[in-house]
Amino acid sequence: MNPASQAPMYTLPRRALGGAVLAGALAVLAGCSGISEVLNKNSAPGTPAPLVQSSELGTGAVKVALILPLSAGGNAGTVALSMKNAGEMALSEFNSPNIQLLVKDDGGTSSGAQQAAQQALGEGAEIIIGPLFAHSVGVVGAAARQRGVPVIAFSTDATVAARGVYLLSFLPESDVDRIVDYAVASGKRSFVAMLSEGAYGNVVEGEFKQVVARKGGRIVGLERYGLTPAGIPGPSRVIAQASRGADAVFIPEGPEVVPSVVQALIAANLDTKRVQLLGTGLWDDPRIFNNTQLQGGWYAAPDGTGFRNFAARYRQRYNQDPVRTATLSYDAVALVAALVKTQGSQRFSEQVLTSASGFTGIDGLFRFRPDGTNERGLAVMKVGPTGGQIISPPPRAFGASAT
Repeated sequence: MNPASQAPMYTLPRRALGGAVLAGALAVLAGCSGISEVLNKNSAPGTPAPLVQSSELGTGAVKVALILPLSAGGNAGTVALSMKNAGEMALSEFNSPNIQLLVKDDGGTSSGAQQAAQQALGEGAEIIIGPLFAHSVGVVGAAARQRGVPVIAFSTDATVAARGVYLLSFLPESDVDRIVDYAVASGKRSFVAMLSEGAYGNVVEGEFKQVVARKGGRIVGLERYGLTPAGIPGPSRVIAQASRGADAVFIPEGPEVVPSVVQALIAANLDTKRVQLLGTGLWDDPRIFNNTQLQGGWYAAPDGTGFRNFAARYRQRYNQDPVRTATLSYDAVALVAALVKTQGSQRFSEQVLTSASGFTGIDGLFRFRPDGTNERGLAVMKVGPTGGQIISPPPRAFGASAT
């Protein structure tokens, strides 16, 4: 069987296409909202940029830049190569795309990203895909804005989103909104939360407070903890005490931290049989599934079927596993190819890119908001010994209620 035939359908904006569906190949990130902005410890704003290395994929007439930290140290280079491969795979699985990818290596630095963007714009790029790191998105966006060229970047830092600079990533805010919405719909009205100190905890705390209030719930306890063994017990005792008046406890960190937090909460007499455990897409990990104390916990994440199918095709092509973020690049390239095929001269206009009905990718529904952030249609999963079990499927369309 042709691997491309196993790829999902790719849905274009209903407003623009009258409901037409284009068959293409689409396909998003292990910790979903946890894509790291510090994959490359050697990357930092202001680091001198090497000469930009370039290559081209495809021979179409519409030029599209793909900016990735291909030569960066640490894990960043590995992630970038996997994302480049995924972009190439999208081209090969799409039906004769009329695009040429101008692949640019930014070295993982903001100065490298700026140089890569300027080079791509000089070569006629009509849209830029990437970069990966937040500190590079702003400079690329500024360069592109001068030419009226939109950017689809991969950072999970919503503060770098802007009009014309769209983030195709899993934002923590989407996870928080979905899990709280489902919890409230399931009768959970009062919440306690254990949130880590630092930027991720700050983002999650702000969104958590907003969505609980919006849904008519209340927060009866919220503690921040340091990411050290000594930082967890004290806040855990406070939350365990407050949980006597709560229906659910929200712990949005990943598998490196959550088991220790839950163990501390149980030691402080939190009753996990009475108080529902809630998490985010960072829970979608075997280390969570294998922990007996987390069994039955709920978390928001994409339905994993799309990624599993994508990963099988990727392994067949490249003889290795893709990084979870590879599907971001795949989706971006496939989206651009579809818009080129169907939208004519308006293909990358704000109206088309921010279509209210959105698009369907490997990990389900997504749409760009005018402010550059995104919204995704997520499932709610329950932690089980064999993996995440869907208890509320993702919506089939924006505006449709998921059950």
